[in-house]
Amino acid sequence: MNHLPEPSLHANVVRLPDGTHAYTENLPAPYAGPQVVHQHIHQAAPDRTVQRIALGSGVGAGAVAAGVYFGPLLIEVLTAIAANLAFLAVLALVLGWGVHTVVKSVGSDAGAAAMKNVRKARRRG
Repeated sequence: MNHLPEPSLHANVVRLPDGTHAYTENLPAPYAGPQVVHQHIHQAAPDRTVQRIALGSGVGAGAVAAGVYFGPLLIEVLTAIAANLAFLAVLALVLGWGVHTVVKSVGSDAGAAAMKNVRKARRRG
């Protein structure tokens, strides 16, 4: 009661221990000993290393996409903050120098003489 077609020259049919038939092309290959795997390791670009580590550790593509998007964005934000702080530092330095110069000139003898001249000019006018 074999309902399988007769084996052709190209397809070999074998009977398995459980009584079913199978084509030999679909059977697993016999064990031929340990396999040698040649693995080439290349260094990733610095901006992609974290993403490749994330992919290798099984993190999802969403996390990798977020790293690709938010990594450069974070650098831009930090650069903008640093530029603002540098501008504020220069502004504080200039204002401090200006206040120092005014206080120094008013507090000196020349400043006192200048204040007397201003008071006299106001009284006359």
